[in-house]
Amino acid sequence: MRSVAVVVQPGFAPFEFGLACEAFGLDRSDDGIPNFDFRIVSPEPGVVPSNIGFSINVEHGLDAADDVDILVLAPVPREQWDAIDPRVTALVRRAHARGAWLLSVCSGSFVIAASGVLDGRRATTHWRYAQTMARMYPEIEVDPDVLYVQSDNIITSAGTAAGLDACLHLLRQELGAELTNRIARRMVVAPQRDGGQAQFIAAPLPVDTSLSLAPVTEWMLQNLHADLPVERLAARAHMSPRTFARRFKADFGATPAAWLARQRLLHAQRLLEETDLGLDRIAAECGFGSAAVLRQNFARTMGLTPTAYRARFSCADDAIAASLEAVPA
Repeated sequence: MRSVAVVVQPGFAPFEFGLACEAFGLDRSDDGIPNFDFRIVSPEPGVVPSNIGFSINVEHGLDAADDVDILVLAPVPREQWDAIDPRVTALVRRAHARGAWLLSVCSGSFVIAASGVLDGRRATTHWRYAQTMARMYPEIEVDPDVLYVQSDNIITSAGTAAGLDACLHLLRQELGAELTNRIARRMVVAPQRDGGQAQFIAAPLPVDTSLSLAPVTEWMLQNLHADLPVERLAARAHMSPRTFARRFKADFGATPAAWLARQRLLHAQRLLEETDLGLDRIAAECGFGSAAVLRQNFARTMGLTPTAYRARFSCADDAIAASLEAVPA
């Protein structure tokens, strides 16, 4: 059982704290999802006040987080940003040194930043606080325009709901795409918001998203195996290639090619988990053309080969067994 600890400090934000509880703390074993050993910790166990007038009782001190696999840093109030509790920053450094995941939600990134482990890395926080973070920590490359950023085993996220995107992103790496999709369905949220691939960055949703491209994207998802140049997609949308590319980027926060590549990788993940198809067949169905191209794209984005991913997350045997049970005798 993987272990998770959420660090809360006085003035914590209840919603962002609740995201971590929802993602890692609930029992979903009835859906075949492994439980986490979930803990809530604080520098001073006991009554910890929130920022909106109520408190929670925290049973565990920081020592209960010294062996966890995932350490989540909840937001802290602005007045604490330049005076982060040294006991917490020491905990962050110890967790990082032993290879644990570090995940911050919203201004929890200031806690990780204060520990020094983000120096020389890319990170994000709520867009309202990005300039402050960049000024306080010039060694960090702060990106205000993304939902979350992964740098090795550190994930920083933007405000509020973006923290849930980051939690689901981490769950995909711990549990695989299919189980994470089950969690997202129970939460009634999208399993993933897409964006750039190399750093696992998801672009923010646009303020005004047009529905005019929905039929085209649905058709793209149904034809991932096909050659889909911008010219072909633009023709289906009855637009010029230039207008289509500009509209697509405005609506989805990514170029048509980047969005399509991500959808192909997601489909490859599903096929690796749920089927025993060979890599050549998966590559063909996902539009990569060859197993070699699939391997290259998959490893660059996921950090492991398709074969290694299948060995870790395959549920094909379970799916086959379930289908056999459903066949009448």
